[in-house]
Amino acid sequence: MVTFDDIFTSAFLDRIGAVPLIDAIVAMLLACGIGLFIFLIYRKTSSAVMYSTSFGVTLVALTLITTLVILAVSSNVLLSLGMVGALSIVRFRAPIKEPLDLVFLFWCIATGIVLAAGLLFLAIFGAVFIGLVLLMFADRKTDDRPYMLVVHLEGESAEQKVITAIEARAARHALKAKNVHGGSVELTFELRLKEGGAALVDELDALEGVTDAALVSYNGDYLG
Repeated sequence: MVTFDDIFTSAFLDRIGAVPLIDAIVAMLLACGIGLFIFLIYRKTSSAVMYSTSFGVTLVALTLITTLVILAVSSNVLLSLGMVGALSIVRFRAPIKEPLDLVFLFWCIATGIVLAAGLLFLAIFGAVFIGLVLLMFADRKTDDRPYMLVVHLEGESAEQKVITAIEARAARHALKAKNVHGGSVELTFELRLKEGGAALVDELDALEGVTDAALVSYNGDYLG
């Protein structure tokens, strides 16, 4: 039978001071700071016009949670084994649209592990170095984006004029599909435009035999 004295002499109370309070505070504050830094790098390097704010908050929270968990398991071997078993039932099914998002998630997890291990200088240096590398590549972004062009026309002569106009305006292009409905033809191109090539749509629309033309940004399989 457990008595009142047994509660205060249990091993549970002995583990209260397993992680020094000052160490936990420093680790969590640094985790919050580096998490915010990762969030800022994500905003700066995101290729999307409208980045996900919820994903940015997730980056900060993931850094904090990882640090907290590793601080806990590092103080007790049995707890670490139990934590592995508990985390094995977690399944993440959120779709990751951008491969670079996985890099940020892993960055947050790695930062939390390094901070909880007490390697504070390594965590700070690593965050700054990785951030600078990502910013360097972000500054080299170009407008060389892939597009899908859909053109509706009538007659073989109009088709040849369309191809000629595309060859003049596009750095690279490939005909992906051609559909014929009676006398109407639909052409679908995958292309990369030269500088100022956005005027291609206006030029195609002015061609005789072209009924309409649509140019859309394409984020599927890029030209090799």
